[in-house]
Amino acid sequence: MLPKYKRILLKLSGESLMGDKNFGMDSAVITQYAQSIKSIVELGVQVAIVIGGGNIYRGMNEAETGIERAHGDYMGMLATVINGMALQAGLEKAGVYTRLQSAIKMEQIAEPYIRRRAIRHLEKGRVVIFGAGTGNPYFTTDTAGSLRAIEINADVILKGTRVDGIYTADPEKDPTATKYDTITFQECLSKNLRVMDMTAFTLCMENNLPIIVFDMNRPGNLKRVVTGDHVGTIVNG
Repeated sequence: MLPKYKRILLKLSGESLMGDKNFGMDSAVITQYAQSIKSIVELGVQVAIVIGGGNIYRGMNEAETGIERAHGDYMGMLATVINGMALQAGLEKAGVYTRLQSAIKMEQIAEPYIRRRAIRHLEKGRVVIFGAGTGNPYFTTDTAGSLRAIEINADVILKGTRVDGIYTADPEKDPTATKYDTITFQECLSKNLRVMDMTAFTLCMENNLPIIVFDMNRPGNLKRVVTGDHVGTIVNG
C-alpha cells in the first residue's frame, strides 16, 4: 500500500491516553498508539506528533484554584512533556526511532525545538514528538499542532479523537447527530462546529492545511487514513 501523505502531523489529546481510567495514562493505550504509528512509519510516512496534557493537568478556573492563567498554562505544558516521554518510550519499545523536542528547554530529557533539526529527523525516518506546546501561555496544544504542522510543511493534520469524525452536534449527547464526510473551513465556521480552537483552526484555513478528524482508538484507522481510505471527516477548501 502506498501512502497518500508523505508527512503528517498527528494531534492527540492527553485524555485519550487515560483509556478507561479517570487520571494518568493506560499502558495498553500507549502500546496500541505505538503500534498504529509504527505501521505508518513502515510505509515511509514521516510522522510528527503533538499531544495534549489534559490527563495530567488542565487549565483551571483561577478563581477556584488561586493559580493565575499563565502559571497554570506552564503547568499544562510540563504535562505534555510527560505524555511525550511516555509515548516516546512506547514507540521505542516497538522499535521506532523517536526524538522528543520541547518548546521549553529541558536538556536532560528533550532536545530544544529547532525547526530545521525537526525536519532533518523526519527525513531520516524518525518520529518527532513536539512537547510543551508553543512554549507560551494562552495557546492550546491544538494551536501548537497547527503551528508545527505549518512549520514542518506537513501535508495534513490528523486529529485523533474518541469519535469517528465531525458531527452536526455532539454524538455523545445527541443521538440524532449526523456525521459529515467532508466539510469546508467556512462551513465549520458558519455552523459553529468546534473542530479546534479558533486560533488553531484559522492557522490551518489561512495556510490551506487540511484537517482529518478520526477515531484513533480503533486499531488500523491511522493506517487507513494515510493510505487514502475515507475514514473520519476531512476539512479543507
